[in-house]
Amino acid sequence: MADKATEKKAKGGRGGKKGGKSVSRSTKAGLQFPVGRLASQLKKGRYSERVGAGVPVYLAAVLEYMCAEILELAGNAARDNKKTRIIPRHIQLAIRNDEELNKLLSGVAIASGGVLPNIHAVLLPKKTGQAGSGESASAEV
Repeated sequence: MADKATEKKAKGGRGGKKGGKSVSRSTKAGLQFPVGRLASQLKKGRYSERVGAGVPVYLAAVLEYMCAEILELAGNAARDNKKTRIIPRHIQLAIRNDEELNKLLSGVAIASGGVLPNIHAVLLPKKTGQAGSGESASAEV
């Protein structure tokens, strides 16, 4: 009976494994972006006097989501152009064709991105058809 009481661990507190393998904050949060590195950069940048524990986790999650979104759209643009690698042109096309990303990154110039293919309607040649000329002649009489 006394043996069972000593085997049980105390509930609550920080009585976890002693000398176990350390787990990064990125792994705990389920993220790929480095939470610890963002925390140190926020502290080093002197953006505020103190930085809370949740701030770098939230920032890492937002940055990871934004990158995933842009990379997914750029991958689709690369596939549309029958390419297997994403180049700056594909990132440019992805951002400019998405309404929300275009609004967010409107003041950003992407190096080697080029511009969206666009010809103003006024510059296009006028269409001359037989049906159109027949209707205009009857309207004049």
